[in-house]
Amino acid sequence: MADWDPSKPILEIENLSISFFTRLREIPAVMDFSCTVMPGEAMGLVGESGCGKSTVALAVMRDLGKNGKIVAGSIKFKGRDLTNMSEDALRSIRGSEIAMIYQEPMASLNPAMRVGDQLAEVPMIHQNMSRTEALKLARQIVADVRLPDPDRILQAYPHQLSGGQQQRIVIAMALMAKPALLILDEPTTALDVTVEAGIVDLVKELGAKYGTSMLFISHNLGLILDVCDRLCVMYSGEAVETGNVEEVFDNMRHPYTQALFRSIPLPGADKNASPLIAIPGNFPLPHERPKGCNFGPRCDYFKEGLCNKGDISMSAVPDDDRHASRCERWQEIDWAAPPAKRKAVAKTPIGPVVLKLDDLKKYYSVSSGAFGGGASKVVKANETLSFEAHEGETLAIVGESGCGKSTFAKVLMGLETATSGQIMLFDENVQDTPIQARNVDTVSSLQMVFQNPFDTLNPSMSVGRQIIRALEVFNIGTSDADREARMLELLDLVKLPRAFAERMPRQLSGGQKQRVGIARAFAGGAKIVVADEPVSALDVSVQAAVTDLLMEIQRKNKTTLLFISHDLSIVRYLSDRVMVMYLGHVVELGTTDQVFSPPYHPYTEALLSAVPIADTRVVKRRIVLEGDIPSAMNPPSGCPFQTRCRWKSEVPNGLCDREVPPVKVMAGGHQIKCHLDDTILNTMEPVIKIAAE
Repeated sequence: MADWDPSKPILEIENLSISFFTRLREIPAVMDFSCTVMPGEAMGLVGESGCGKSTVALAVMRDLGKNGKIVAGSIKFKGRDLTNMSEDALRSIRGSEIAMIYQEPMASLNPAMRVGDQLAEVPMIHQNMSRTEALKLARQIVADVRLPDPDRILQAYPHQLSGGQQQRIVIAMALMAKPALLILDEPTTALDVTVEAGIVDLVKELGAKYGTSMLFISHNLGLILDVCDRLCVMYSGEAVETGNVEEVFDNMRHPYTQALFRSIPLPGADKNASPLIAIPGNFPLPHERPKGCNFGPRCDYFKEGLCNKGDISMSAVPDDDRHASRCERWQEIDWAAPPAKRKAVAKTPIGPVVLKLDDLKKYYSVSSGAFGGGASKVVKANETLSFEAHEGETLAIVGESGCGKSTFAKVLMGLETATSGQIMLFDENVQDTPIQARNVDTVSSLQMVFQNPFDTLNPSMSVGRQIIRALEVFNIGTSDADREARMLELLDLVKLPRAFAERMPRQLSGGQKQRVGIARAFAGGAKIVVADEPVSALDVSVQAAVTDLLMEIQRKNKTTLLFISHDLSIVRYLSDRVMVMYLGHVVELGTTDQVFSPPYHPYTEALLSAVPIADTRVVKRRIVLEGDIPSAMNPPSGCPFQTRCRWKSEVPNGLCDREVPPVKVMAGGHQIKCHLDDTILNTMEPVIKIAAE
């Protein structure tokens, strides 16, 4: 491609339309999509599931499968049209000039090959490099992606690495041929927020080092702000707004972009004074799109006869950097007006203690042998957990994968029994009572909403029948007619149409399935609900609707909500108090305001620093944690966090290495488990600040 002019776009997509062909019909997935990526530029593609982001990426790779077809438009890479290129020509570009990083790292790695051999394959195939040279390059790039002990990593198999390490290997593999364009499809979705921060910094750093252009696909607007120069917002197969990231964030000119921002919790959002606003209605199916503007049926500014008259094209927003909007009314909308739909609600009164844990421990005995032999080791999943939860309160439990959040939830639910300690549920000690031995009242008053709504419903039973089944188990109602009426009331409670009682789970969207899960949890009049990552699998607009629903039910029923999450933005918005866990220990506990402002436990400080925030006014101190979470089977001596702590040198006499820190009670009952002196804790600076206007 020697004739390409580097001052021209590296990727130019013009009026691209993609359809998938089934036996029944043609399904248009992407329509009239255009975007331009300049050399060295990072372009973000954002939008909800099903909007066509990944389809565009696969079209650039020309990997749409047998039934996917580009039906109009062109994709030019370095001036050459990829849409009519031969398979041989494409093969020479894929992997060498254009590389792609997928969401799930293990899907991109061969489990039966050593990491070094997989990395070396890339330059051996694309550049005819010798194996010795290829392995040398592999070692250099493994060091570039900041993996410890590159020689050990090259000899390892993928299953011997953590999720974050696997994703770094996939990034290294994509960079082996030093591609001109890197496509990243939700590369950090499956990772913890602290690992995500490291990967994001790495991607930006490597992009600058190798001069790589990027197409970065994400539904997380905060990540897009961190990584990208430009942004393209997609809705139902179309680009609806495009422009410089900061201009689009601060001067959005499409109702869908505005609606997206109103449904995410930014600093200052308050669940009572300024609740999030969910986007009304549902995403249209590809073969049921409305006439005119696709967003029309859900838009606050819809005008009959104008917005649904015919196809709407992108129009330039003057005086901005390549900013354009697909809206007929963007010039007449008052973008600064406060949302009419936002209504303040009364704060839920906090009642007496309903749940109390004292020195709860949960240890597992695990055999070290491959087939059950060998000496057994102890996994300390939960270490001396002590806290209280009150009626009507939302207590958030946060921490990285493996910190013991879900183990604690299983012990509380009776799916596991604790090793020692006390769980007082109302006036009953249920610490060593498994769920099958608990009485019906105890089980119905303590319920759980799970992370993945797809796994929790019976696929062969209608929605109504599944809720009625829960009512039967909890002995609610004296007759079938009673239970039928109560089931319909529960559908009303979670804002699902009563007609959904006849539907099967496969006919529901993810957000609708999660609502059925919530209805089932409240079937027995639950007093305490453990919500384990209940919105992490959902789109941001659906997240807003589901969290709003949980809050509304809480206000009505005075429910205690234990909200397990790694998303600190939603935790800040929802919770009254926050408990931070690390490697089985509670390292910090306090009100939301206490935990989100200094003094911090050093781990909380790093967690807050890693949260991507979609607000251009926010200034964050960047604290990227080195290394991975230690194994609970072989935890470090002394303080569990000492292997990754940036404050460790401030504690004299190697105390952090030797002793588990005591719990310090700071002002207002704020608890921090740390050896740092109070004077140091009190001089900590805020991690997140909002810059003066």
